[in-house]
Amino acid sequence: MQFCEECGTMMVSRDDAMVCRNEDCGARTDRDAELAARFESTEEQTDAEVIETEEGANFEGKPTATDVHCDRCGHEEAWYTIKQTASADEPPTRFFKCKECGRRWRGYN
Repeated sequence: MQFCEECGTMMVSRDDAMVCRNEDCGARTDRDAELAARFESTEEQTDAEVIETEEGANFEGKPTATDVHCDRCGHEEAWYTIKQTASADEPPTRFFKCKECGRRWRGYN
């Protein structure tokens, strides 16, 4: 994994260059062939694969959190799911859906 020296965002390989994923930054560096040989490229994972983002995603019936606050409507109950979005030694991320207005957000432990 290579990170942008300008902003710290993870860079991706495009053609013969490493490109910053931060669109506001746009930094590019030549890809080092020797370094690239040590890395394995995998298919990029989209947020849609990690987070239930569909409007009709079924949160109903999931566990309910009462220790949250919806910034849109002020309701203090939300359904949630838990996903491991980082490495195994990091805490999981909770994804919430407000029971009142349906707003969705993440919670980091």
